[in-house]
Amino acid sequence: MSPRILVVAHNHPDLHPGGTEIFAHDLFKAYQRSGVEALFLGATNQLHRDARPGTSFQTVGTANDELLFWAGHFDRFNMSQIDLYGVVPDLVALLEDFRPDIVHLHHLLLVGAEFPALVRRILPRARIIMTLHDYYSICAHDGLMVRVHDGQRCLSGGNDACHRCFPEIAPDRFLLRAQHLKTHFTYVDQFVSPSAFLKERYVQWGLDAGRIEVVANGRPLTASAPFRSARDGRRISFGYFGNINPWKGLKVLLDAARRLIGVGVAFELRVHGAALYQSDQFAAEIERLFAETDSHVLRLGSYDRGDIGALMAEVDWVVMPSVWWENAPLVIQEAHMHRRPVITSGIGGMAEAVRDGVDGLHVLPGDAADLAGTMQRCAEDPGLWRRLSAGTAPPPSIDDVAARYLRLSGLSATPATPSTAAA
Repeated sequence: MSPRILVVAHNHPDLHPGGTEIFAHDLFKAYQRSGVEALFLGATNQLHRDARPGTSFQTVGTANDELLFWAGHFDRFNMSQIDLYGVVPDLVALLEDFRPDIVHLHHLLLVGAEFPALVRRILPRARIIMTLHDYYSICAHDGLMVRVHDGQRCLSGGNDACHRCFPEIAPDRFLLRAQHLKTHFTYVDQFVSPSAFLKERYVQWGLDAGRIEVVANGRPLTASAPFRSARDGRRISFGYFGNINPWKGLKVLLDAARRLIGVGVAFELRVHGAALYQSDQFAAEIERLFAETDSHVLRLGSYDRGDIGALMAEVDWVVMPSVWWENAPLVIQEAHMHRRPVITSGIGGMAEAVRDGVDGLHVLPGDAADLAGTMQRCAEDPGLWRRLSAGTAPPPSIDDVAARYLRLSGLSATPATPSTAAA
């Protein structure tokens, strides 16, 4: 009988195509290719799906091995599942019915910090793996580790520091929050971090370094997109890919574009992504910056994963100007898979994923002048593009990453057919 793995994420990429959801789902498919029986459980709420009375579970299309877990009641501050009489019995029934040998947890949102303890109670022999994709457990500010009042980045949590961000919440509540989460983390057998930077944040928070293995995320590998023709030998097309929100740095990028226009630099910026669930103030600022730069900036909207190759074919450089501690950005892996150098903020996991001067360039986070100067240098020096493009390497194969996770779980994978495209 094949071993069984339950993969749990805080959404499904069909509903919310974020990096964590995409990686979790790709890994689920890689587990199946390895010969493991796998079930995908994506937690969701009213933002993406209406409730369907009578059950906590919903289907995703016609797949019989993928479920949605609808969690409309959730204590976001404590990362706690509070619907004890509604959804918890359904989770128990799922665990008792599927009886996984391994539970691979990718997030606590919606499913709740208590889930590992629930798994241990129902399935005492199951091995629990948790990939730490972000800083939600450390930081109550949506896991950003960015101060609410001035936007400055934090390197660690702290009761008093967190109280300054949220003065309406007493310091002792932050202490209780941390203890609550750390207690439930004791039920996890193995933590995995996609970057050394994120691991260090959790070690500083209080997790044992020996329980956290650094394993880079993988991608379903595909052939790189063809390069566009250079204009007068120069590489002047820049691309932005991803969600549009205050922390991804698009305001900084559009400000940099405005500066380049002001000094007469020849360039094109192609912006791919949508500003979903953003404040009116942020949306208005973005609209103003787009209007001021529309002579050189193309606003191309949201995109499907299957379109990445075609979209990459239209750009020479990928720009990721995030102003928070990104962990393991999917965009950087996609850019390098298509041999596009990346210009990125030299902080957090971005600084690990892009080797400055080898396969991309680092810029100061939040500094539009520095970003503009770097983009001007890139647009005017074709030799720089050739050298950095040649220095890129594809990310790890998702099948190789799945095999490494299985070894961490005490299982061995059977040879899989290498993935060639996103599922």
